[in-house]
Amino acid sequence: MEEPTAVPLEDSLDLHAFSPPEIPDLVQEYLRACQEAGLAEVRLIHGRGIGLQRKVVQTLLRRLPFVHSFHDAPAPRGGWGATVVYLRPVNHMYHQVPESEDTR
Repeated sequence: MEEPTAVPLEDSLDLHAFSPPEIPDLVQEYLRACQEAGLAEVRLIHGRGIGLQRKVVQTLLRRLPFVHSFHDAPAPRGGWGATVVYLRPVNHMYHQVPESEDTR
């Protein structure tokens, strides 16, 4: 079994170093750790390419109840090659909104 990769907890995560199958679990665990550490905003760098990683990341973000909202990064921070994620505070009571009602 392969040893897990240690990822430093920062306000941005470059996903280029990870294989596509690793991305969903990695992003979910990373954002949960960021939330628990008190970070309110995190930038996920997925690259521009054809937009597949962006779609995978943003589809996942819609399902995570501890994600308050997200949007493409402004041009100086990566444009549509990165997604800015806003996390709910750790003590915030939340419920999961069905995708059809999600307004993100």
